[in-house]
Amino acid sequence: MKFLQLSSIEQLEPGRWIEATQTLRGDEEYLRDHFPRFPVMPGVLMLEGLFQAASFLVRATRQHQPGLVLLQAAKNVKFGDFVAPGQTLKIRVDVVKEDGDSFIVKGQGTKDGSVAVAGRLVLACEPTDPDCEVAVALARREVRQIMERLQNAAME
Repeated sequence: MKFLQLSSIEQLEPGRWIEATQTLRGDEEYLRDHFPRFPVMPGVLMLEGLFQAASFLVRATRQHQPGLVLLQAAKNVKFGDFVAPGQTLKIRVDVVKEDGDSFIVKGQGTKDGSVAVAGRLVLACEPTDPDCEVAVALARREVRQIMERLQNAAME
């Protein structure tokens, strides 16, 4: 993941739920343009944080099987509050339905008890091409390292 939208994974129960955080740093490159006089996290990046937490949950549920976790749909997405530099978005994603390679989850990101983003996501797991084994192994290792780093950050 080039743009990691999570600072830590606080708790994770495969097949059920995940809790993660994203603390917005003031030096994020996109804040120069969004917006120069009122820097806030773009809504699409709040939604990306929900998706990234959901994808970690799906990967853990599937015991890190090779393949891609794709966002098929974002439904009933609502934005309720801004997240400014120095503030933390607390993310909770719960599995609503698992059907083979498809997952429906509901996610919510709150800031100081106020809902900043919420919605339902439909995710699909797709196997990778066997000819891409080296790339799959590298991506798998990277995802595990990211998960370990995020979980260790929660313990500090």
